[in-house]
Amino acid sequence: MIIARTYQELATARATLGPTGLIATMGALHPGHLALVEAAKQSGLTPVASIFVNPTQFGPKEDFSRYPRDEAGDIAKLEQAGCALLWLPGMEEMYPNGHATTVHVTGPTQHWEGTQRPGHFNGVATVVAKLFGQMRPEAAFFGEKDWQQVQVVRRMVADLHLPVRIVPVPTMREADGLALSSRNRYLTPDERKTAPKLQAALAHAVQYLLAGKEPAATLHNARHELAAAGMVPDYVALVHAETLEPLTTLAQPARLLAAVRFGHVRLLDNLPVI
Repeated sequence: MIIARTYQELATARATLGPTGLIATMGALHPGHLALVEAAKQSGLTPVASIFVNPTQFGPKEDFSRYPRDEAGDIAKLEQAGCALLWLPGMEEMYPNGHATTVHVTGPTQHWEGTQRPGHFNGVATVVAKLFGQMRPEAAFFGEKDWQQVQVVRRMVADLHLPVRIVPVPTMREADGLALSSRNRYLTPDERKTAPKLQAALAHAVQYLLAGKEPAATLHNARHELAAAGMVPDYVALVHAETLEPLTTLAQPARLLAAVRFGHVRLLDNLPVI
């Protein structure tokens, strides 16, 4: 695997590769990230990855300094997974002196994480646009766990006519249903035992909705179920799967989204409805 740390090294390495599939990450890799590498290979593209903990998508009270970092471990995992190129830029490569451009997406950013974390998606859209320009992939692979992020990137790519195909990959889960996340390592043993109740509450809500139960009552019951497990919901929402607008009646395509605070960890999950 080629490792590039400067843009010149990246450009030289990129010129040796054919069509590529990008896996953009902030490191602390787990099997969910490696599934994206495999998805790129299965699509016939050469898998390439980036690791950059992007400060502009963290709020002033969020965990940029605490975000887990394991460069050596991540490199070993990517090599074993068959990644061809790893882009490991420093801050000066991504945000050079005089940097003055931010990508601002409206539409699917207007609710949920966009409300809970003001400015977050400006940081996401800007760094992803930079990575697309730097690495010039044929396609980019994103996990569906961050469903809103996938829709924001899709909107940006469509609006800016970027020549990148966005490929969502289903959420990878532990055997008990907990969605894989780099932040799961911060759960205490007792919290880890309880955390799968987030996915369970969403699964129950999907069952109720498909059985004809009224959405408002279903969402109320899901919040109550989560609170009973000791979780504090930031939101539990039934949304249009592409626009992320809230739905008051069940319509296709629909998705359930949830974010909860649990101990010192914030957990996100989502499930398709129809």
